Amino acid sequence: MKQLTFAAGTTSDDNKSSRLQDDFYGAINADWLKTAKIPADRPATGGFQDLVENIEQNLMADFAAMQAGKQQPDNPMLGEFLKYYALAADFKQRDQQGAAPLQPYLERIAALDDLADWQAGLKDWMLAGLPVPFDLDVDADMKNAKINALFAGPPSLFLPDKTYYAPDNPSGPQLLQVFQQMMQQLLEMAGYDSAATQLILERAIAFDQSLAPHVKSAEESADYSKMYNPQSFTEFTAHSSQIDFSRLIPELIGAQPEKIIVTQPKFFAAFDEIVTAANFDQLKSWLIVNTVRSMAGYLSNDFREISGRYGRALSGSKEAMKPQKSAYYLATSQFNQVVGDYYGHKYFGATAKADVHKMVVKMISVYKNRLQQNDWLSASTRKQAIVKLDNLGIQVGYPDQIKPLFKQFKVNAAVSLLDNALHFAHITMVDHFSKWNQPVERNEWEMSANTVNAYYHPFRNIIVFPAAILQAPFYSLQQSSSANYGGIGAVIAHEISHAFDNNGALFDEFGNLHNWWTDEDSTHFKALAQTMIAEFNGIPFAGSQVNGKLTVSENIADAGGLSCALEAAKGETDVDLTTFFTNWATIWRTKAQPEYQQLLLSIDVHAPAKLRANVQVQNFADFYSTFAVQPGDDMYLAPEKRVSIW
Repeated sequence: MKQLTFAAGTTSDDNKSSRLQDDFYGAINADWLKTAKIPADRPATGGFQDLVENIEQNLMADFAAMQAGKQQPDNPMLGEFLKYYALAADFKQRDQQGAAPLQPYLERIAALDDLADWQAGLKDWMLAGLPVPFDLDVDADMKNAKINALFAGPPSLFLPDKTYYAPDNPSGPQLLQVFQQMMQQLLEMAGYDSAATQLILERAIAFDQSLAPHVKSAEESADYSKMYNPQSFTEFTAHSSQIDFSRLIPELIGAQPEKIIVTQPKFFAAFDEIVTAANFDQLKSWLIVNTVRSMAGYLSNDFREISGRYGRALSGSKEAMKPQKSAYYLATSQFNQVVGDYYGHKYFGATAKADVHKMVVKMISVYKNRLQQNDWLSASTRKQAIVKLDNLGIQVGYPDQIKPLFKQFKVNAAVSLLDNALHFAHITMVDHFSKWNQPVERNEWEMSANTVNAYYHPFRNIIVFPAAILQAPFYSLQQSSSANYGGIGAVIAHEISHAFDNNGALFDEFGNLHNWWTDEDSTHFKALAQTMIAEFNGIPFAGSQVNGKLTVSENIADAGGLSCALEAAKGETDVDLTTFFTNWATIWRTKAQPEYQQLLLSIDVHAPAKLRANVQVQNFADFYSTFAVQPGDDMYLAPEKRVSIW
């Protein structure tokens, strides 16, 4: 196929030609690309990021007015949030406390002589959300999605992905050096002398590197079906002769489970080689490094600023956030649904919620019609696809009620910010593990209303559209129907399409991992998915290339979403396809630091924003007729090479 080549790896996005027939995204966003500046404390700017910044400014102003007594919080939970926000923003006190709030946890690690010592307090350690070399989680059973099951997986690595540990990846050693320098400073600030710090880092990095060969890469993790590997309790607990999982798990969930769903069997098969009595000193150092790193953001401003250096090296952000802004994000992340409820009611409201809900229902109707007219699905598979669509759950704007968990968050102003955060972590973890073997709360919101995003949950078969994304340029009552369909309409249909992408298609109407396809349809669908992989795979970008396999699910959803939204737009009396395609390119406008682009190419399941805008439109005949794109133009793709799935 003809591949697009862009000015990759730049932040200026200069284009040799502004002809939309050669670079649609570049031409539509030309003026914006010339003037847009990436904020020093962010890795990128653009359509999504602009909304984030506007929400941030509005909410920070509102909360300042509340703290000044000019505005009253409308519920007790918001009052507790304001107390926590004030504690987070009190950098005078945080600076005076320095590393003191951290010391009890470091002393606890220092007191450990062996794995038996650690095992004795492991339950409480985990309930505080502190680091462990494995992960236990509760989520819907992938083959009985009405009941919550226990999942087990590996911990996070120091580097962003296991591919960074490969000998031929030059970024790995460079990033590891930045990580070491950051942790050297943090550990010395925490009270360790230079020699002790060097030894701790050597041991911690050695332990981290022992994990890497046994975990999945981002590309491997993108296949959801490979996550489901149920093991009996006896089978799972036998993975370690050092960690008493047979004791720990019942302590956490209150009973002995019949099965544990292992997301990465290879990791647990090697677990007894990773966590051993012989390498306890390495594990102990790994605990120290991860504890200091995870808690640094709750300490003094120096700790906060230095602890972000590795992240800024990854993203290319030039500066740390200002202290007050960092306090806002720290506090809102803890009280996310409380803040989301306030935002949703004040800045979105019931009228807009009802209007967008109608739009979602309409898009589902359009999608259903397209499924009924589909010419490659058999009758039986088509019938089951429509059943799944008919059972699709819809969440728009904000939840009707804040999760009861937040009523338990009571701020103690007499103790440190870190102590409050760990108390809340304990409450959250206890609540989370209590959900094991309980009915799945399908309508529970997992994303706050002030989050600029949307998602599909395959285990629950629901689509979620928080209030924050439901504004211009994505959606506005002041925009034409074609603009709205090119924006939020395509986003809505994108999330619907996830129910039928290469991952979503594996789950039925209840969210169960269950094959509802005929063999012939499944084979044909996989072949179509392969054409989408091929369309994106290897496109040069940011000095590297797009991984078509990593991004295939999102690309299938983009294609299905744009196709469905296009059909809906054409059904309106005021249809204007120039406006439709223009807004599609507008919502993806992005200017990002090269480091951030490189990181996303390695780990993000989404294709670069510019390619999402440009490559997808090449698959639609209406694009060519609307903008007079002809053979020889860079945006032209021969009809036989265009990809169409949904």
